[in-house]
Amino acid sequence: MSGCLLFQYSFAVFLILQGAVDCDIPCAARKFDQDSVVCVCNATYCDTFENTVPTPGPANPYAYWYATVTTRDGLRLSRQSGSFGDHPTHDKYVFTIGNTTAQSILGFGGAFTDAATMNMNKLSAKARDKLIEAYFAETGIEYNLGRIPMASCDFSERLYSYDDSVGDLKLEKFNLTEEDLIYKIPAIKDAMRVSRRKLSLFGSPWSSPFWMKTNNNMTGKGKIKGAPGGVYHKTWANYFVKFLQSYKDHGIDIWGLTAQNEPTDGNFKDFPFQCLGWTPELQRDFIAKDLGPALEASGFGHVKLMILDDQRASLPYWAEIVLNDTKAAKYVSGIAVHWFEDLFVPPTALDLTYEQFGEKFFILNTEADEKDWLNKNKTVLLGNWHRGEHYFTDIIQDLKHGVSGWVDWNMALDMQGGPNLVENWADSAIIVNAEKDEFYKQPMFYAMAHFSKFVPAGSKVISHENNTSEESGVDGVFFLQGETSMIANFVNTNEKGRDITIIDPTMVGNIDFHIPAKSFVTFNWFRE
Repeated sequence: MSGCLLFQYSFAVFLILQGAVDCDIPCAARKFDQDSVVCVCNATYCDTFENTVPTPGPANPYAYWYATVTTRDGLRLSRQSGSFGDHPTHDKYVFTIGNTTAQSILGFGGAFTDAATMNMNKLSAKARDKLIEAYFAETGIEYNLGRIPMASCDFSERLYSYDDSVGDLKLEKFNLTEEDLIYKIPAIKDAMRVSRRKLSLFGSPWSSPFWMKTNNNMTGKGKIKGAPGGVYHKTWANYFVKFLQSYKDHGIDIWGLTAQNEPTDGNFKDFPFQCLGWTPELQRDFIAKDLGPALEASGFGHVKLMILDDQRASLPYWAEIVLNDTKAAKYVSGIAVHWFEDLFVPPTALDLTYEQFGEKFFILNTEADEKDWLNKNKTVLLGNWHRGEHYFTDIIQDLKHGVSGWVDWNMALDMQGGPNLVENWADSAIIVNAEKDEFYKQPMFYAMAHFSKFVPAGSKVISHENNTSEESGVDGVFFLQGETSMIANFVNTNEKGRDITIIDPTMVGNIDFHIPAKSFVTFNWFRE
């Protein structure tokens, strides 16, 4: 029985009470040379998923739990159900929910890079619509966060800024480019059009215009000329204001900014693509003297400014330098981190940061991607399960250690993993095959789906205890939405299924579930 038919059969009474619900369109699975499948979409066909878990009503949904399952073997968001009752409790993998809530969730999403939006435009209009809907529509996975590179990054086809006129300290020649006007802005507007959720967008700069930098080059080692409070830093701060105003003029309100993408990159002599060097002390002083006052004076003081936007290895030191300064901290809302060193840097760096600053400043993961650093020919792996599993486990780890959301990198890349101006190819949750006018949803896409679809903004991470070890291969994170709605996301990295028990002390009975081998599972239920 298909996931949709099983769901309809199990909850027919709810569906009758709430009105008819169309069956989801299933995944059109295709196997390449990897261990799992991709779901193929084109101008006329794309799998869909509507979250039709019923709300509390006269049929007593408090007695039931709902599970959505994705597996290496090919299930994609397949729905199952069960009831709370006097079931035998499995004693090996037991998770007991506590009563302490932690950080609120901001959401999940991806980046509107030049590369991503150019690849979208290489599809026919109808296939492109399907791709946008896959990420943002109610029938898709409902991203609510979007990152926008301010001018070019490595996933561009050329080096450019919004003002390449040497010495234009008043930014009179500031202009958005064709990359914004033809690619990024139309994609963002289409995402806003199909979304039922509020789309929160944030901008991140890779480099200032070359003429503002000490090395007169958008790449390589260089920082803003002079010192914070000086004319070049004032001009760079006004560049942010110009970006915000230009997008606003096109009907797009920007929710947030990061002060700099990977500020440590610009401290390396031969760094190959756009960068701008900062120390935490420089960033502190720039925010206090230039960027913060410029945003406030221009009417953009409400924009959520984030510091760091780099690896967790810089925490908590970077946050301590910037946020312990009251003049800088008053302009800051959050701390942005990337995932690229997470395998080598333990999450205690997040814990130490959250313990000091979590009550006032959120932590947001703002960039992640997969690639093979040693073999460019293995950059795009169509149907690779491990990469989806890596996403899922990293998201769980972040959320269990104070992070409020997780933003993927490029939303769509080509079959090579680009375009990228320095051949820094990467894999992506969606890969576009422009020649065939189709695109492929990777396991990474469905890893993101279990969070973006089911864990809406405002949900709170809730404590739990378990009797498993890190080596068990079974892990989970729990959320409370509102007063009574519970959400749990689980991963099983083992080659065999595992029997788990979830104990919610507010319920009569437990959730006993056989979590399949190599799988992601989302549970939903309502507390009485």
